[in-house]
Order: sequence, then C-alpha cells, then structure tokens
Amino acid sequence: MDEMAQMFYIELQPVNSNFVPEALAISRLSMERLKKHGTPPEQAMTQFEGWVHAQSSGGRRPVFVAFNAAFDWMFVNDYFHRYLGRNPFGHTALDIKSFFMGLSGVRWEETAMRYVGPRYLGDQQLTHHALRDAMDQAQIFRKMLAEARR
Repeated sequence: MDEMAQMFYIELQPVNSNFVPEALAISRLSMERLKKHGTPPEQAMTQFEGWVHAQSSGGRRPVFVAFNAAFDWMFVNDYFHRYLGRNPFGHTALDIKSFFMGLSGVRWEETAMRYVGPRYLGDQQLTHHALRDAMDQAQIFRKMLAEARR
C-alpha cells in the first residue's frame, strides 16, 4: 500500500473560543485560521472513521496506538462519541510508554519521550505537528516491536 494512503491528517474547526495560548503556540496553529479553514468536527470524524476502516480491512480490528495513549485517547474517544455516537476503535488502545516499560524494565518516570526518543529516533526531535508526531510514534513502536521479537 502506498505510504501516503496510510496517512490521515485533518485540522478541526474549533467548537468554541476557549483555548490555552501556550498549548496553541506549541502546535503553531491559529484559532482564526482554524475557524476559517478547519473541518467541522462531525465531518472530520466521519472522514477519520472512514480512514480507520480502510486501514483495517479484511476483518482486522483497528487498535489505537499512541505515545501516552491515555492522554490522546480521551480526546479521540470523546470526539468520536460526541459527533458520531461510536468509536471505530471500540475500547482497543495500546500505550507505547507502557509497552516500553515492559520491554525495557524501566520505571514509569523513564518512559518519557526524552528517554525513549533518543533510543529509537536518534537526534530527531518531535515537531508537535500531529501527522509528523504520529509518524515518529509509529517508527518508535515498529522499532520496539522488532526489538521485542529478537
């Protein structure tokens, strides 16, 4: 499958005017731009659900995988249920930090990206762009899986 076909990125239209300026600054997004050019949440989640189903065809069940899945999951699950009334992942999530803890035997405090990143990404830094960060997390997880299989 073409790698670009395996990617999904969409910017959401804000549902209100509440935001934390410091958090928005990290993402380099603008509320004004998102209000104008963002995708309405119901439409965005419908597209996301379609993409998830396309990636998990052939009877395979989708698994939500994230670096700190507990944090990311609460937003993704909320938006799926709020706007579609369902979540294509069901209740299936895998946390990369927890996987790393089990794989390497480190303490929870040592599962932060500042420890894991250099081991699996070298000097590459996270950009805080959702798609790039997801790609980096996928690379980390693929390397962890390969390590676990050896």
